[in-house]
Amino acid sequence: MPIKWSAVKVSEAMDKVEHQVTLAEAFFAEAKAKAEAARKIADLPQYVDQHLIRLIGDVKRIDNVKNSIEAVRKDIPDGAIEAEQGRTKHGSTQSLI
Repeated sequence: MPIKWSAVKVSEAMDKVEHQVTLAEAFFAEAKAKAEAARKIADLPQYVDQHLIRLIGDVKRIDNVKNSIEAVRKDIPDGAIEAEQGRTKHGSTQSLI
């Protein structure tokens, strides 16, 4: 049974999202390193350290974003992209049926 939504557009959107996430990864890695350095400040109160630990954990969640992108890709039915590309190869005229 053919799908009614565009597998190609979803795949292309995930490519764009992944590209943006890839660009952001370096910034998140730097933020994590700086937060870890802040934890080494002498005589840091425990309540501040707790916030820094949580901050580092939040920054590490970038992996959750990558996992979500992969989950979207896995939910695209096998062969749907190829089938859609085959249908639109000769133009994007909508079927009358």
